[in-house]
Amino acid sequence: QVQLVESGGGLAQPGGSLRLSCAASGFSFSAYSMSWARQAPGKGLDWVSGIYEDGTTTYYADSVKGRFTISRDNAKNTLYLQMNSLKPEDTALYYCAVGARKTMTYWGKGILVTVSS
Repeated sequence: QVQLVESGGGLAQPGGSLRLSCAASGFSFSAYSMSWARQAPGKGLDWVSGIYEDGTTTYYADSVKGRFTISRDNAKNTLYLQMNSLKPEDTALYYCAVGARKTMTYWGKGILVTVSS
């Protein structure tokens, strides 16, 4: 079965950085686009970033463009999200998902990112 396990979250100060990882198993990782999505407290799920199967093409929500970088290592079946210049409004549960922005299917359990001084 599909398993997606996020790690690397925690507390960061405004302006700081965190790197999220997502270990994937149970499917052919290199054959699928992957995405990161997030849910801020009391709000709905928002797509954050996506990456094509081969990692050559990436997409970002306007709110994170220029600050976040998505990448993948198909040899390690792992998806990454490097988050720089963090803002308090980036506080959310971050989810790794199989699929592109409008075709996300499976999700991990999520990892909490808190940005606060």
